[in-house]
Amino acid sequence: MKTVIIIPSLNPDDKLIGYVDELIKAGQKDILLIDDGSDAEHRKHFDEIIAKYDVMLLTHAVNMGKGRALKDAFNYCLTELKDFDGVITVDSDGQHTVADVLRMKEALEENKDSLILGARNFSKSNVPPKSEFGNKVTRVVMKLLYGGSITDTQTGLRAASYEVLPKFITLFGERFEYETGMLIEALKQEIPIKEIEIETIYLEENKGTHFRPLVDSWKIYKLILGTFLKYSLASILSAVLDLGLFHLLVNLFGSFALGKAVWLATAGARVVSSIFNYLVNKNVVFEAGKSKGTLVKYYLLCIIQMCLSAGLVWLLCSVIGLPKVLIKAIVDGILFLISFRVQKKWVFKDK
Repeated sequence: MKTVIIIPSLNPDDKLIGYVDELIKAGQKDILLIDDGSDAEHRKHFDEIIAKYDVMLLTHAVNMGKGRALKDAFNYCLTELKDFDGVITVDSDGQHTVADVLRMKEALEENKDSLILGARNFSKSNVPPKSEFGNKVTRVVMKLLYGGSITDTQTGLRAASYEVLPKFITLFGERFEYETGMLIEALKQEIPIKEIEIETIYLEENKGTHFRPLVDSWKIYKLILGTFLKYSLASILSAVLDLGLFHLLVNLFGSFALGKAVWLATAGARVVSSIFNYLVNKNVVFEAGKSKGTLVKYYLLCIIQMCLSAGLVWLLCSVIGLPKVLIKAIVDGILFLISFRVQKKWVFKDK
């Protein structure tokens, strides 16, 4: 199996030369380096590798970010290379052993339709606390919003086959957030995600990383939460519209009996606000404008959600002696999250 080893790097030290030496000795001759805008002092390491070995090199005139480096590398493989079966992306800071790279290659041979992740063990004593905390939080948020149990959401050791590689080229993100986008896209496209445990290495508390904790974390969570925040905003606007229309209609029907006026105002407001919410969710939140049958699915979900809300509130109020409003807030909050997942996976799923 011909697998291309992709190594993006910015201002590497001489460890990169030794790492390429190890890969070559292990029989991995198809290596693609990306110089992501290194300065003149560090560019000499790439020159030395090219002079010594027949490896491929892409060069960015300025630093453009890991995401752009990976996308350029994927595109280069698909357009310029022939007869390759997949790629393995590797960090250049020494965190990924050659033995683990070979294990990733074996896993790729057995799972050609998958995205394979090299998962570190974050319970190890050598893991920096900030890395352990960041990964655990991201793992929980990803599971809640997108499903799937991903142990290591931040790993740079990944393998993808020729068949799935085109799905990752046009994704949003130029820097570290791009790797998170790959995971989201794999979950969205139902590309199987496989994990194999790898050696957990952090050199000098991971001082060699170019990850910017505040800026890059913001970009990652902006990407993860983007759809959910739009979904939440659409729900808030729909609720405001519902209340505003109810107020308008109940006054408009003021000459009717109170019960009749309330029922008519409630029904009219709910019809308009639900149509508004449906259109916004379909075209803006989940961007599923061409999907068919979404209207029926949406209102079926609304009916089921309403029945579950009433039933669970009634049941819990009968068993737990808590205020009804508090129980309803908890139940509806949980159903709100479930509804997001159902709408994303079923109602507005883009075929």
